[in-house]
Amino acid sequence: MFRQGKQAVKKPAQQNVVIIYADDLGFGDLGCYGSRKIDTPNLDRLCAEGLKFTNAYSTSAVCTPARFSILTGRYPFRNDQAHILPGDAGCIIKRELDTVPKLFQRAGYHTGIVGKWHLGLGDGSKPIDWNQEINLTPIDLGFEESFIFPATADRVPCVFLEGRSVVNLDPKDPIEVSYEAESPFEDIPTYYKNPELLRVRSSHGHDKSIVNGIGRIGYMRGGSKAVWKDEELAETFLNRATRFISDSCRAEKPFFLYYALHQPHVPRVPSARFDGATGLGPRGDVIAELDWCVGEVMAALEKEGILDNTMIIFSSDNGPVLDDGYLDRAYELNGTHRAAGPLRGGKYSKFDGGTRIPFIVYSSALKHRGVSEALISQVDLYASFAHMLGIETREDSAVDSQDRYAALIGEDPAGRSELMTEDLSCGKMLRCGSWVYLSPSEGAPYMPFTRIETGLSKDPQLYNMDYDIGQQNNIAWDYADQVEKMEKRLQEILTSESTR
Repeated sequence: MFRQGKQAVKKPAQQNVVIIYADDLGFGDLGCYGSRKIDTPNLDRLCAEGLKFTNAYSTSAVCTPARFSILTGRYPFRNDQAHILPGDAGCIIKRELDTVPKLFQRAGYHTGIVGKWHLGLGDGSKPIDWNQEINLTPIDLGFEESFIFPATADRVPCVFLEGRSVVNLDPKDPIEVSYEAESPFEDIPTYYKNPELLRVRSSHGHDKSIVNGIGRIGYMRGGSKAVWKDEELAETFLNRATRFISDSCRAEKPFFLYYALHQPHVPRVPSARFDGATGLGPRGDVIAELDWCVGEVMAALEKEGILDNTMIIFSSDNGPVLDDGYLDRAYELNGTHRAAGPLRGGKYSKFDGGTRIPFIVYSSALKHRGVSEALISQVDLYASFAHMLGIETREDSAVDSQDRYAALIGEDPAGRSELMTEDLSCGKMLRCGSWVYLSPSEGAPYMPFTRIETGLSKDPQLYNMDYDIGQQNNIAWDYADQVEKMEKRLQEILTSESTR
């Protein structure tokens, strides 16, 4: 027994935990969330046998801040480095900061990460030397095993990192990386210098180094044997994830796996088996591929006989985007598919389409299956896991994470009373019950390159999600008292040291 606040909690039996974290997947991209254009049978099964949340939020409409929050239990605004990082950035999670994997380590779990990282590497004291061991990686933050790519699929370096080192690096072909405006490497192919090498063209950005026929953000030289093949990313990460599961079972240890998918982030390059699998082009195809990966993880758990003793949490880091910098015909082939479902906005946006995400929990511990309208945030996973593990949360740990374990297993239908999210420009949204308040902010209301409404306005915005899930009717002027109350609460959160 331990005591959290005033409530005594009995320690439940240990169960394995797998977080499957998609990249840029929208609220409406899955069959179980209403899609009729993309078949997602494995996630639909997970949903049918588990608990689907309709009011679950990431903390940010872009990836790095969201990933910071899910692993640390802290709102992004508490770290001024929590913004979209270049591929050579230093790690924004300090060694001394408590994390979800550290929590599981204290409970005796084997911990691992496979997939996308994008939280920086190295302690920032000097530029990263990709040819040597890197002094701050996920294995310094609670993960005993780590197989990742450093940033995003559209950023260099396009290599895998295992533990502290680049995989398959040839010392005779050292890696150099630059994020300068102009390439310091005269002998590498680049977007405008070598257009004949391109197999995917850019719609905006992604016009520096060409790697595998695709323009990237940033410049990279060397490391030819270490460079990944885009078509093989899904199966490479999947094989490492299932290997981690089987190795943990052989060691007879409970495990925590953070499996961070790269789909459907750009560039969207499905493997041959999924090329053309949907009528929506590469974006639809990689979502079908994503679904297959989930099915393969479930099959691996079933093969080991531990599916019923494993909690699977599936979600996404932020909302969807169709054109995110490559001419892959995502808009032209999208048809009537609504990636954000009934929500307004998408990735980058302050509207709900930016941060309200699919969230599914599968566990034998569920008290209720089907659909939950409980209000929850990904920032709550730390404290909820602490409850599950029977470990008391330290005062300085996960300062914004609330224990919502009862909501995660379907016992509590309400969840949080409030939560906060951020958009690309760090503008804030506060949700309290059915009310959603968007604070006034500078900036354009529309992003022409991505064709997404930002939600930015100099006026306050207030919406009632019970009646206006699409956020079409700003009723701030009709409920001035509610606006004043929510703005005051927002400022209290922003000046607080903790909201837990």
